[in-house]
Amino acid sequence: MEKLIDQHGEAQFGIFPQSVSDINYLDFDLRNSMGKPKGSLAKKLHFNQFQFISFTCDTLIIGLAIVDLKIASNCFVYLFEPDTGKFEEFSFTNLLAFNTAIDTKPNTGSAHFYKGANSVVISCEHSHQRKVTVNLKAGLKIHAVINESVNYNPLAVCVRAGFTGFHFTQKAAALPCSGIVKWQGKKIDLEQIKAQVSVDWSAGFMRRETYWNWASLACILDDGRRLGLNLAAGVVETGFTENALWLDGTLTKIDMVDFKFQRYVDKNDCTQWQLRSNDGIINLTFEPAGKRQDKTNLFIVASNFTQHFGRFYGQIALENEVITLNGEWGLTEDHYAKW
Repeated sequence: MEKLIDQHGEAQFGIFPQSVSDINYLDFDLRNSMGKPKGSLAKKLHFNQFQFISFTCDTLIIGLAIVDLKIASNCFVYLFEPDTGKFEEFSFTNLLAFNTAIDTKPNTGSAHFYKGANSVVISCEHSHQRKVTVNLKAGLKIHAVINESVNYNPLAVCVRAGFTGFHFTQKAAALPCSGIVKWQGKKIDLEQIKAQVSVDWSAGFMRRETYWNWASLACILDDGRRLGLNLAAGVVETGFTENALWLDGTLTKIDMVDFKFQRYVDKNDCTQWQLRSNDGIINLTFEPAGKRQDKTNLFIVASNFTQHFGRFYGQIALENEVITLNGEWGLTEDHYAKW
């Protein structure tokens, strides 16, 4: 589909197998709760955007994001080495989203965040490549190319958000990549370690306050097939969900998923997460090994964010086979946002 907002100023809701070329939000008929139209400036100030990309394999996990909330922007990058437990994170904030931009085109646009000598750039090209370039003053460098040319089937969904808004998201998991990571004296070849990528591109006039639980997996099975998962609850659940599975790029839709976990734990509590889908496809346990956490309360905007990296165990029951996970690495998230 070419544009998300139609000629009447309305967002088109549903799942879009061919994705959406442009989230033309300025054409949206945005109104307040009493039906009064809002102008272009209000639209620009209330339109939230973010991109999150993860690289996962048995030897390295990387998470990075660019978030544009207009009143402020945020960028973070973290790296976790499962074999040693080594973890390092970098986080930056720009007031009024200075030196931050995310295009409205999920498949051909670019995003950037600059602060001093630190830069994170995500760019898409018509050759079906998504490039990630990270250059940080601390010495971290990432130059990666994500291959979206072979059997690329992203899940693109748009749903209502609150009384007047919309939330669009496009997800894809278990995408192959190539490139180099330079971190703490090491030079890591992403293709050599068989890193798999998950991409989350989201935008919209979102609920003023919202929350979600989320899980992501991108791995290579013992038989060589690429397996990806995107599971969520709490934000995209007004008639459609963003729950899906990718097996060698082929997408299978998944029904509602229930997340069971203890948000507040001490050393004697069980930290496992239980994930179950209504259709019986997902029956998984997640065991956290570490986390990236952020609590920011600026009154106008706020975030209580915990992203865990850890291992998945259990079964995925497909129509013709049952896939057993036995410690594949992935992510879960517990997130409250006010924006």
